[in-house]
Amino acid sequence: MDPAAFRSPPSPNIFQMFYRAQCEATEVFAEAGSKALLPCKCSSSSTLPRAIIWSKANSGSSPSTIWRMERSGMQYWGSGWTQKGIQRARCTNSQLEIGDYSLQINSVREEDGGYYTCRVSPGGQVPQNRVLLRVIKVTISPPVAIWGEDVSITCNVTPWPNAANVEWTLNNSPFVHQAEMNSIRQTPKKVLREEANSRVTGNWTCAVDYKGKVVRASSTLTVKGIINPSTDSTKLYSAVGSEAYLPCVLSPDLNLSSSAWEKLKPRSLFKPVTGHLPTTFSPSSPSSQTPWDISASLKEVKFEDEGKYRCSATIGGQQLTRIMQLVVAKIESSVVSKKKGSVTLTCQLTDTSEVTDYEWVHVVYGLNGTQSFGSIKKGKTLILNEVSEENWDEWVCRFYGKQGILGNVTHHSQITSGLTGEKSSAASPNIAAIVGLSLLLLVLLLILAQMYKNHQRRKRIFQYPALETIVHTASNQQEERERSRGKK
Repeated sequence: MDPAAFRSPPSPNIFQMFYRAQCEATEVFAEAGSKALLPCKCSSSSTLPRAIIWSKANSGSSPSTIWRMERSGMQYWGSGWTQKGIQRARCTNSQLEIGDYSLQINSVREEDGGYYTCRVSPGGQVPQNRVLLRVIKVTISPPVAIWGEDVSITCNVTPWPNAANVEWTLNNSPFVHQAEMNSIRQTPKKVLREEANSRVTGNWTCAVDYKGKVVRASSTLTVKGIINPSTDSTKLYSAVGSEAYLPCVLSPDLNLSSSAWEKLKPRSLFKPVTGHLPTTFSPSSPSSQTPWDISASLKEVKFEDEGKYRCSATIGGQQLTRIMQLVVAKIESSVVSKKKGSVTLTCQLTDTSEVTDYEWVHVVYGLNGTQSFGSIKKGKTLILNEVSEENWDEWVCRFYGKQGILGNVTHHSQITSGLTGEKSSAASPNIAAIVGLSLLLLVLLLILAQMYKNHQRRKRIFQYPALETIVHTASNQQEERERSRGKK
């Protein structure tokens, strides 16, 4: 064969006639951006130098040369097969000596898909080899979406194989999409259309099953917006009298224009109606140190502060919102028996839909401030049967959900008499008043006793008049002597 034949590819008609005479082409799948190896092996034992040419068939035009090597060892590349000065397609020199002329394509592109032909001269058992390269790629538009935007996720194979089946996985788990699919019946799952949220964030993988062979391609979808809490209707638990933290954290690199907090009135799920924020509400929490953290807090939670709160943020003219529910817990005590001193403690929450179990823990404090945990009892209510030191200090009610502990609330008691902390503090002034009255009464009794003694002494003196005259005369003389001393 004349070497000059490698310098100019045959006419399209000759190529088409040759393709018809060939067997079915070898199919190779490659993910866009990866490496593809197109096989071409010759079993001839000839030791003569060979010329190799790889060409790609183009629709409606002559095949284009990709890579060519002359018998002299000179190599040539076709236009469009370089990337940043590096050739994307070439044969491995170390394999040429053993008759392996496979073509390696680096950084595969979608447009690389199609039919390739390998020709070797002088020929062997495989003078010409035909390979079909199919390039699989997952395209996400837009790849970085704002929460609530429409996102299109497409699995494409170039050229597309007929009767291929497509399956999707998200973060290595099968994805059950809820949005409408592509209207083309032949490829019902080729395109997914979803609303950008936390549910669709992550690594999307398209698996194409064709003739019993499965090939995959992946791409990542990033959704920016309010990342904490990640979903609406997140329940936050707090106890009466404690501080509550209402999180609202945005993606770090978003340009925040404005933000606001609202409390929604009850039974306003579909059409939220704004209510009044609690008096202890603070629009910024201690942890809010960055512009994308617009969390808030309640300094001292009251039982009536329960309900739904909405955080709003404006990003580039688009408003993002997140609704969260504050569940408030408290302990109510009631006297069962005054004679026995029995008290019932009840753990109450404004919403118990997520609560699966209650647990009471007895906390005892030592003289040096040490803390120890005593008995643990189950149930929503706790009955303390008798007044004893065993029931002093604190009882903590812990409530649990399916994922673990949700929160806790503490009851402070002393000789559990059914009195709350407010009643105990109210009794303190009464005790002080009783002590004061007792001291006053004691002083009055002492005065009355002294007056009684003086009266008895005078009574005894009046029984002896002569003695009274002597005492009176002695007293007058004593007074005169004191006056004379004062004149001197």
